[in-house]
Formats: sequence, structure tokens, C-alpha cells
Amino acid sequence: MTIPADPHPAFQNYAHPERVVSASWLSARIGIPGLRIVESDEDSLLYDIGHIPTAVRIDWQRDLNDPITRDFIDGAGFAALMRSKGISRDDTVVIYGDKANGWAAYTLWVFQLFGHKDVRLLDGGRDAWMAEERDTSFTVPTYPPSDYPVVERDDAAERVFVNEVLDAACTTSTTLIDVRGIDHYTGESHQLSGQAHADKAALRGGHIPTAINIAWENAIYPNNNFRSRAELERQYHTLDTAAPTIVYSHLGDRSAHTWFVLKYLLGFDNVRNYDGSWSEWGNMVRMPITIGGES
Repeated sequence: MTIPADPHPAFQNYAHPERVVSASWLSARIGIPGLRIVESDEDSLLYDIGHIPTAVRIDWQRDLNDPITRDFIDGAGFAALMRSKGISRDDTVVIYGDKANGWAAYTLWVFQLFGHKDVRLLDGGRDAWMAEERDTSFTVPTYPPSDYPVVERDDAAERVFVNEVLDAACTTSTTLIDVRGIDHYTGESHQLSGQAHADKAALRGGHIPTAINIAWENAIYPNNNFRSRAELERQYHTLDTAAPTIVYSHLGDRSAHTWFVLKYLLGFDNVRNYDGSWSEWGNMVRMPITIGGES
């Protein structure tokens, strides 16, 4: 059952306003049939100290990743997860999380890989909800198992792998965007620290050749809400909305946030997330990197 979109005026200029909901909209609809709320945080323990009433937790690391391969769960695994959370295939799913919705956007992106039709992001995420002092709960809800079908994951439209990124780095037909901070993009943070943890366990600093740097934080206000359509267009004005576009970060979470902004708020036709990101590229033998400013 599809629930009507949030009519919040601030969303109406977005390319797909139906993909974003406000805290006030969600607060007024908690508990209605056909709505499931998901909290997905970088720090999954935050759920235990208070969450949106009726929300279930999806741990991006434990629940979405295959325990053996460096990949996501398969169709059967995703169906089992959805069934255990009481989420049906036709439910409207609203996802939120900490750190400006970084991992929440990543979780939404995984839902998209499995073709869940109606999945939305709470504007501002957990921080905005708490800042407005809205109701929270310590109760972990239990729902009857759903009959979510097994749907095979389709990576083609939204995900990109390292070989294709390498090809893109050798051409000008695809736009590569590094959404990390400028010090990580240039490799300066790595050089200053001399420690791998500065770049999320990558052995080298720098960026993928030809990639430009547009930090993911440019898309949000200090309160973590999305900027207006006009402001976003100014942030990304150098990009061609029709050109193939690949985004990456440290681990794929912040780039999933930028993927969401480009695809659903600005209407880019062909944008994909390189979830291997710098944690993969920066550790691969003989992989080309660029140190310093933009290529």
C-alpha cells in the first residue's frame, strides 16, 4: 500500500519529492498500516538509547553484508531480513540514521538494489528528530513475519565495480566524484598522520585519477537537512545531469548519500555508487592514484 508523499513545500522542487519525508510528516503517521520505519546508524547501539516509535533496526554491517564475501546478502538473505522485520514488498519504508543519514542512505541504496519500490529518507535523520525533541521509544517492536518474496539483487543500474571505475578513470565520458573531504582527496590527511586509519584502513592516500572533489556535506545544512534545489544546483553546477556519473567515498556510505542527492533531488539520469570506494582502491596493488589537487 503506497502512502501519499509528504507535501512539505521545501521538497516540491526536488526531482523526486516523494523520496523525502519531514519529521512532522512521519510523526503524524507513526503506526499506520503499510508504513515501516527503519533506523540504520553508523553506531548501531544508538538505537538502544531511544529510537522513533515503531522503528526497527537494520545494522548495515551485520544485516546487509554477506559474512564470507565482500558483498551484500543475496535475494534469499534480503527476503529473510525483510520477513524478520515485518516488512512487506509493498510497504512504504522510511529510513533514518545518525551522522546526517550517511548509513541510512547506504541502506536505502541497498533496498534500491533489490528493487523495493517505495523507500524514502527522513530529512535530517536521527539528529533532526532528536533536535526537535520528538517522541522516542526504548521498545523494540515485534511484527508478524511478512511474506516478502525472494527477489534477486540487480546491481547494474545503481552499483559499479572496480574494473569499470578503472576504465572510467582513463576516459572523459564518465564523471568521477570523490565525496570525501579535501584533505583525504589530496592525500594530505594520510601524509600528516602517517597512519592507515586516517583513510579508513587504506594503505595509500590520494584519489582516483580524473575524479573531482565535491564533499558530500555540501548537500546539507548544519542541521543535516537537505539544501534547497536551487542551492544544490549551485553546488553541482559543473556536472552534466545526463552524463554517466560514479560517486565514491571511504566505504561507500557518504557516496550513497551523494548518489541519493544526485538521483532523487537533482534528477541525474545515470549515477551509480562505487561502494568498494577508497577502502578498496587505496589498498589494491598497482592501482593508479593521484596526489594533490584536482586532475
